[in-house]
Amino acid sequence: MDSQRPESGPEGAPPGRWAPGTPERTDGAALQRALAEAIDASDPREVPARLCRACVDNLDITGASVSLSGGSGLRALWWSSDTVAGQLAEAQYTLGDGPCQSALSLVAPVLANDLGSGPDAERWPVFAQRAVELGVRAVFSLPLGSEALAIGTLDLYRSRPGPLSARDMSFAFPAGDAITFALLRLQADDASGADERAASWLGAAEEEHQEVYYATGMIMMRFQEGSSYALARLRAYAFAEGRTVTEVARDVIARRVTLDE
Repeated sequence: MDSQRPESGPEGAPPGRWAPGTPERTDGAALQRALAEAIDASDPREVPARLCRACVDNLDITGASVSLSGGSGLRALWWSSDTVAGQLAEAQYTLGDGPCQSALSLVAPVLANDLGSGPDAERWPVFAQRAVELGVRAVFSLPLGSEALAIGTLDLYRSRPGPLSARDMSFAFPAGDAITFALLRLQADDASGADERAASWLGAAEEEHQEVYYATGMIMMRFQEGSSYALARLRAYAFAEGRTVTEVARDVIARRVTLDE
């Protein structure tokens, strides 16, 4: 089910994860303590990563990542818990499709319970195939920002299908809200010039955006088309070559690739 907070879900988990009756995993107060400890950082730049780690440690998920949106479908991966989480984010960035892209456009949670079959696999067929190849069966994307505008997403993934339980959702949504607050605080510091560290942090997070921006601009000039067409052409080439859109953008800038064909 997309764009809804589920009322209930399976409470079991595979070996090595929390299970019903385990106090440190099921106690609501323990979850709140984990959330509070993650937020309690003197440096706001640490908060998103700490909250992601708290999600991985306390929820029935395999991994997590936070991505920032640069508009026009461009994204920068800021933090990922593991290699698969990073590859999953890059796959959606390259394809311009997937749960996190839908969450950005809808500004609403998108919960893909089974990418191996059924409606979720049919909604994003190419991304779903890539996700399954990576060993991912479920993805839960929560938009970061306001009700009107998403500035990024918190993406949780799991290696087996099934919805998030009500217990896990009760932790994931506050974690997403806290990440939003931390990012907005950083942006405010950057805009006011109050914190040079915030400016350098945001600049580093958006560095890979710039490569795609530059490459998209070069394609626009070459083919006299709009930015949407240029980005789609870049993504199509990357997909056909089995590469990431960031890698192809670097080759376009270096004029090793022209996209004439």
